[in-house]
Amino acid sequence: MRHSITTQNIRLDVGVVSCYSSTCRSHPKRHKRGTKMEKEIWKDVPEYEGLYQVSSLGRVRSLDRVVNGRWGKTRYKGRVLKPGLSSVGYLQVCLWKDGRKKTVRIHQLVAITFLNHKRCGMKELVDHIDNDKTNNRLDNLQLVTNRENTSKDRNGYTSQYVGVSWLKNMGKWRAAIQVNGKNKTLGCFDDEYEAHLAYQKALTELKEIEYVK
Repeated sequence: MRHSITTQNIRLDVGVVSCYSSTCRSHPKRHKRGTKMEKEIWKDVPEYEGLYQVSSLGRVRSLDRVVNGRWGKTRYKGRVLKPGLSSVGYLQVCLWKDGRKKTVRIHQLVAITFLNHKRCGMKELVDHIDNDKTNNRLDNLQLVTNRENTSKDRNGYTSQYVGVSWLKNMGKWRAAIQVNGKNKTLGCFDDEYEAHLAYQKALTELKEIEYVK
């Protein structure tokens, strides 16, 4: 099925977004702080074609439509939806179809629409690269395994690699991996990339043993 795609130019402040591990599926570019013109891409939300669209900047809008009601036809003007905040800090919106309301998180909509994400429990998750749950830009989202998600450095986002974090008190990069729900330190390194290689080696060995949880 073809999905409608529209674009528009939008002026916005851009924060710093870092790249992430080469094992992930897409590679956003590193942005510098500043103001620039950026193209916003809109695509139909799967299963809500003709009703709602989501953009590459993480906005959701309804489309102009006519609804047949009890007292006749009612025309609704499309608009950008104002998101609410979930109990765990994610932005979400309500979508209506056939008289039924569904509350969905915006990062899930962006991933499903632009990254072809299929919800499959904990096998594949949508991760916010900068750890900001409200930053739902396409270039801030990545699809990761549950292991990659739990191994990610979330303390200030010091490393671009999964399983690697900066130890300020030691002046070294620490590599660690999740094994049976517990963090196992793999070593401390002077070079960030060496720590990344240590994590990748341990991950490969672990996959061979447990066939990837």
